[in-house]
Amino acid sequence: MAFSTLAYMERYDYENLLVCQDRSVGLKAFIAIHDTTLGPATGGCRMWPYASEDEAIEDALRLARGMTYKYAAAGVNLGGGKAVIIGDPRTQKTEALFRTLGRFINRLGGAYITGEDVGTTLREMEYMRMETPYVVTLPRAWGGAGPISAATALGVLEGMRAALQWVFGNDDLEGHSVALQGLGAVGSELLPMLIEAGARVIVGDIDQEKVARATASFDVEVAPDLSRMHALDVDVYCPCALGGTINDDTVEELACRIVAGSANNQLYDESHGARLKERGILYAPDYIINAGGTIFDTDRLLPGGMNPERAMENVRRIGATTESIFRTAEDENIPTNIAADRFAERRITSVARAKAVDRAFTPEMR
Repeated sequence: MAFSTLAYMERYDYENLLVCQDRSVGLKAFIAIHDTTLGPATGGCRMWPYASEDEAIEDALRLARGMTYKYAAAGVNLGGGKAVIIGDPRTQKTEALFRTLGRFINRLGGAYITGEDVGTTLREMEYMRMETPYVVTLPRAWGGAGPISAATALGVLEGMRAALQWVFGNDDLEGHSVALQGLGAVGSELLPMLIEAGARVIVGDIDQEKVARATASFDVEVAPDLSRMHALDVDVYCPCALGGTINDDTVEELACRIVAGSANNQLYDESHGARLKERGILYAPDYIINAGGTIFDTDRLLPGGMNPERAMENVRRIGATTESIFRTAEDENIPTNIAADRFAERRITSVARAKAVDRAFTPEMR
């Protein structure tokens, strides 16, 4: 079935989808704003060679909704948004392109705040910051938190430990096998953490240079077929690249006990969470355990500005949050992805209700 933008937006109650185009710099981008109940829509700017406009739009929409739930579940007062650029990040990045997108973002007046994502770096954030203040991921020299991938990786590790505790009765990674799919910004940070914890790690990435660096630096195995990493007989399947790896074609082929990784939107459809439950595979919901980077990154918006110690302490709480999601799923006999959604939705609903009550008191009544 062809993807229907408006039907998808209506189904999940999106607020906006904006098209950004500038032929002079080669910019073709979309900004999706899902929900601003908790605060301005915030989410990274992704650059990827999408095969079609529909594919890019669908990715932007799915990612924006994921950010709404990620912030809500993490206790951060921001809404969900995402920007995606159609283009090859290896060959098509220019200062002009990102400064142009920065001007589009600035026209929104703070309704959307951008940051780093797949295919973009802190350098591109600097370019956009030249045109708009609405950039949250910035180098320390620019008043930001600096690189956030290590915080994301730590959150994934904490969530993975919670899953191991739930399944095996012990959160120790020693001797457990992990299929680490993707050695990008987060996967490359997670790998040494897993090795230090004593895990047996099988790695794979579309970039063979990254695989070569991993094998040169660590005692790891290389997956014989990247496209079949999901089917490896391991304790933990850890997707850290693009989303949708749990789908109709792969969900029946999984041979792991746990799915816990940093990739966004790992479940292509919500129904795949139910199928994982039926198969006895524990899913650590992606936006719960990959929230470390956003928690760390947005700490500078809290009173007193950036406090790295406070930020990392909040990242470490991801393990406890993940465990509470597992408990809710068990108590209510529902898939863990549904338990996570309900956890986030309860916070959004409670804040929306409080705002509605506040609006009911007119200035005259006050």
